[in-house]
Amino acid sequence: MRHPATRLRTRVPLVGLSVLAMTVLLPSVAAGGGSDRYEWAALGDSYTAGLFIGDPRPPLGSPARDGCDRSAGAYPDLVERALAARPPDRPVHLTDVSCDNAAIGNITRESQQPTSQVQPPDGDPAGWPVVDPQLRRARLGDRTDVVTVGIGAISLPFGECLDLSLAHLSCAEYYANPPAGVEGLDAKLARIRDAYGRMLGAIHRAAPHARVVTVGYPAILPERGSACGGGPTQLGPISPADIDWLREDALKAMNTIIRTETAKRGDRYVDLYTSSVGHDVCAPEDTQWIEGICGDAEPFWPAAVPGGLPFDCAAIGKRATLLHPNAREHANAAPLVERAVRDALLEG
Repeated sequence: MRHPATRLRTRVPLVGLSVLAMTVLLPSVAAGGGSDRYEWAALGDSYTAGLFIGDPRPPLGSPARDGCDRSAGAYPDLVERALAARPPDRPVHLTDVSCDNAAIGNITRESQQPTSQVQPPDGDPAGWPVVDPQLRRARLGDRTDVVTVGIGAISLPFGECLDLSLAHLSCAEYYANPPAGVEGLDAKLARIRDAYGRMLGAIHRAAPHARVVTVGYPAILPERGSACGGGPTQLGPISPADIDWLREDALKAMNTIIRTETAKRGDRYVDLYTSSVGHDVCAPEDTQWIEGICGDAEPFWPAAVPGGLPFDCAAIGKRATLLHPNAREHANAAPLVERAVRDALLEG
């Protein structure tokens, strides 16, 4: 598994399979043929995949497992069930290729090395086969009707801020005046903006008739950094000032980039932030929609925090959830994404 400074970026949190294996494991989006059903492709990172909140998809023990840690409790799965129960004018077929640790480049052109600790090949998280870019895995094409994509936050410095805090350094100050060779936050956001726009263009070229729906990130952090008590079930040693900086200058800026680039192309943006305010990682556990460094998760999920960081999740009866949405947040996201998908299909 990657160092948590990398894994936590999506927790705010990144030689393809053979053509034969791809055909067997991931049905083509164009497989339906004709107009008997709609084809929906879900792309994204761990906030789309769902990780630890339901039965693994593919199931444990299946030879189709790819190390991407999708789960049956994630919002694409919930939306698929809702659409099946009340379909639009035609059934909707979902192909979900979201993957833990995916970055923007893994959507379009870069293969990805999965690093899941959940039943890895021969017990080695580095043993997963490299997977193709998600556009290729999803087999986007002329018959794709709608694409949802939730991506980008792995590039934000959440994990780095945890490391800096453990070293008693200010994350905000570090990125305001970064040392030589370190990308400052402004430069990082400019790069993300450019990459996100190019990604949307690539999706439209790959699926020229599809409607595209982008999904933003929920309120991971409290509206006041001082509301966070710290500890392993929240943000550990990250200071209130750095929490405020991460919220305003990084997380909200990320959502603004997604929303702005989406609007430029006439696509739909799903706002998860507004509805999740007050349910952040520092909220009481019974109202928390984002699990902390340690949190509640299904038994198959590992308890050890990777990278040798000083957090013992097992000692407090928790798992290494690393700032990820729990089932309540995916249940919050599902109707919002469902509405956007329905509107996109009916408009199309």
